[in-house]
Amino acid sequence: MPPIVIDIRSAEDTRDVVHRAVQALVEGQLVAFPTETVYGLAASALNEAAVERLVEAKHRREAQPLALAIKGLEEAIDYVPDMSPLGHRLARRCWPGPVTLVLEDRHPDSLVTQLPLGVQRAVVPQGSIGLRVPAHPIVLEVLRLLPGPLALSSANRGGQPDAVTAEEAVSALGDDVQLVLDDGRSRYGQPSSVVEISDAEIHVLREGVVSEPTIRRLSSLIVLLVCTGNTCRSPMAEQICRHLIAQRLGCRDEALEDRGVIVASAGISAMLGGPPSPEAQQVMQQRGLDLSRHATQPLTEALVRHADIILTMTRGHREAIVSQWPAAAKRTKLLRRDRGDVADPIGGPLPQYAACARQIEEQLSVWVNELPL
Repeated sequence: MPPIVIDIRSAEDTRDVVHRAVQALVEGQLVAFPTETVYGLAASALNEAAVERLVEAKHRREAQPLALAIKGLEEAIDYVPDMSPLGHRLARRCWPGPVTLVLEDRHPDSLVTQLPLGVQRAVVPQGSIGLRVPAHPIVLEVLRLLPGPLALSSANRGGQPDAVTAEEAVSALGDDVQLVLDDGRSRYGQPSSVVEISDAEIHVLREGVVSEPTIRRLSSLIVLLVCTGNTCRSPMAEQICRHLIAQRLGCRDEALEDRGVIVASAGISAMLGGPPSPEAQQVMQQRGLDLSRHATQPLTEALVRHADIILTMTRGHREAIVSQWPAAAKRTKLLRRDRGDVADPIGGPLPQYAACARQIEEQLSVWVNELPL
């Protein structure tokens, strides 16, 4: 029987499409979904028979695992409880998006052990699991409503070209797929990048939408310093922190990014592109550090999400961040270990700026020695 094809673009209410897809998956049907990369073929990972039919439809060898499509990082931790900081970092920065992360899955508390045995063999044949959070609203909404994850692969036969339209998916799979959701041509038209993480190292197994250089940049450790206006305290902290990390790594300050470390600063109430204060520039110049090219920037959701550690000058700054982005609470710390504030020197004499810089350096010296470089 040929598949039912639903054109999402002409649907009066996409919620009806989502519910139709969820019902089909729960009933054990195979559904072809649009994603931002290529069309994907999915089955409920709680339904062993459906996953076996997916493997058969793909003409897939046993050693070729299916990926699990999940809701996000929090669910990923259920499957990989001991996920490394590097894994957390890439998941936080790449999802939802065109990156599949392959992670070791040997933890006894992994939620994989709750999946049917046949599904476990299909997704973890060799001790590692591929996790993906597709950046397509329909898939994400289906995952939100579905009781478990999706077993996911590309909507084609093994060895055939990837399907980038619903028509190509139907042509490739025929009546092996029961429901096809049509959202036109895939945004990127090429598969996800597949990145294996093991022993705190990354290995790009397949370079897809995201290039290997970009993946490596996304895997960098990011330290973010935050104050109010990003004109004096956090820019000075950025320069000092960069210098201290470079000393620890034995490289030049300018070479940090090549060593996988990015140091940045921002302000809770900063404008975009403003200059640093003259006094802050002078104090840094006395230390042999150049602040003249600094441009102020406001704190954004992307900066907060990407940062591995956020060091704030005051308790008020931390409270503001945690209030707006609760998920960043564990990564947001006060610079001062005694939980005091680094006073704002703005408007004060040069010695006040110098004292502020000394206080910042004293605190950063401790933080830098604890960073997982």
